[in-house]
Amino acid sequence: MARPPKLSASELERALEGLPGWHLTGGKLEREFVFRDFNAAFGFMARVALVAEQMNHHPDWSNVWNRVRVALTTHDAGGLTALDLELARRMSAIAGEGDAAAGR
Repeated sequence: MARPPKLSASELERALEGLPGWHLTGGKLEREFVFRDFNAAFGFMARVALVAEQMNHHPDWSNVWNRVRVALTTHDAGGLTALDLELARRMSAIAGEGDAAAGR
């Protein structure tokens, strides 16, 4: 399957309007998710891992206790693509389920 092309600055600007909590930093799409505890944060990461594997698009992320920091980019495109936007949308949806408090 062909990978999507790198998005233009105007495409990214429009896309960010529909991605609350996400921001651009150094050419990456970033967000920090905050959960009630480590168990909730790790559960979020496990659910996202299944989606990321299915998409064949894996986040750069880190976890410290109840926080998960995420940076998305499509390395082989040299920037952000529709894959990053879709994974961000899915991550936000996963974080919104149950009693996780995403980015709040």
